[in-house]
Amino acid sequence: MTQKVAVLGTGKIGEALLSGMIRGGWAPSDLLVTARRQERAAQLHDRYGVEAVSNAEAAKSADTLILTVKPQDMGTLLRELAPHVPADRLVVSGAAGIPTSYFEERLAAGTPVVRVMTNTPALVDEAMSVISAGTHATAAHLTLAEEIFSTVGKTLRVPESQQDAATALSGSGPAYFYFLVEAMTDAGILLGLPRDKAHDLIVQAAIGAAVMLRDSGEHPVKLRENVTSPAGTTINAIRELENHGVRAALIAALEAARDRSRELATGNG
Repeated sequence: MTQKVAVLGTGKIGEALLSGMIRGGWAPSDLLVTARRQERAAQLHDRYGVEAVSNAEAAKSADTLILTVKPQDMGTLLRELAPHVPADRLVVSGAAGIPTSYFEERLAAGTPVVRVMTNTPALVDEAMSVISAGTHATAAHLTLAEEIFSTVGKTLRVPESQQDAATALSGSGPAYFYFLVEAMTDAGILLGLPRDKAHDLIVQAAIGAAVMLRDSGEHPVKLRENVTSPAGTTINAIRELENHGVRAALIAALEAARDRSRELATGNG
C-alpha cells in the first residue's frame, strides 16, 4: 500500500480498523494514529508499531484521514484540522448522523469526503460498513474506503440519503440482538435453566440462524416456516410475539433510531 492513512481519535472501532488494515497488508509505517490521551497514543504505538502524531500532523502528512471521534466532538476536531487539510486529502467520516456536506462546508473547497457507518462487530472482523460518497468523492475514493473497511468485515455502497436508515438497521443493529439475547436468557432462567446454559443455547441458536440467513439464500419467512410445525411449540411462541406487538415495536424502534440519526445531523446532540 502506498497510501498513508491516519486514524484520528483512535478508540475501540478505530483500533479495530487499524488492526484490520495491518492484517490486510498495510505497513505500520504507512499508518498514523491520533488519540486524546498521551498514554493511549503510546499504547497504540507499542501495540502496532504505528506512529502516534497530533491531529494537525496527521492532516499534513496522510493522504487519507479517517475520523472516528464521536459526533458531538466532530465540530471541534474539524476546527483543529481545517487549516492543515489540503483539498486533495480524502476525508472519511465514521460519525453517525453527520452528512458529508457538514465536512465540505468546513474544509477546503473540493475536499473529497466519504461517509461510512460501521458497527461494533468490526472488533471481530464481522462488521457491516455502509459507504456513501460526498459531492467531490470519486469512484476511486469509494474503492479505497471499501479496501480499508473490508479488512474488518463487509461493505455496502448506498446513496447518502439512505445513511440514516442504514444507521438504524446496521449501525445500531447489534444492540437489538444483544437486547433480544438478554431477554431470552431471562426467559430461559424462568423456565428452569441455569444462566450459563441458557446463554450458550441462545448464542449458538443465534449464530446458526445468522449463518443460515447468510448462506441459504432463503427468505427469512421460509426459514421461519421450516421451524414452525402445525400446532407445535414455535407457532405458540410466534402467536405470543404477535399478540404483544413485537413486530410493531421493532419497526417503531428503528424509526426512532433513524430519527435520532437525523437529529445528530442538525447538531441536536
